Amino acid sequence: MQRMGSAETSQQLEELFDNKKKPVKNPFVPIGALITAGVLTAGLISFRQGNSHLGQMLMRARVVAQGGTVALMVGSAYYYGEHFTVNSLVSIRKSWNMEILVGP
Repeated sequence: MQRMGSAETSQQLEELFDNKKKPVKNPFVPIGALITAGVLTAGLISFRQGNSHLGQMLMRARVVAQGGTVALMVGSAYYYGEHFTVNSLVSIRKSWNMEILVGP
């Protein structure tokens, strides 16, 4: 069994992280987050001013904007293949010569 601080383990970690591809960023996710934050702020301001009907509508719009942002995040992760699978766990285990305990 190898020690965590050994040079071989350090070299394996460097190889693992050096070979990773550049992360792909979806420009619509930050835009969706800003829209969500803006609608939330407008809703809170309208509640504070006593306009509960408008505030309630803005809170519903915030939920829609937040759902759209989450859908964009999940969709872009699926599209670019960044989802984490059991096969990647098995390949990591084999390359590091470790055991993974799986439930019954």
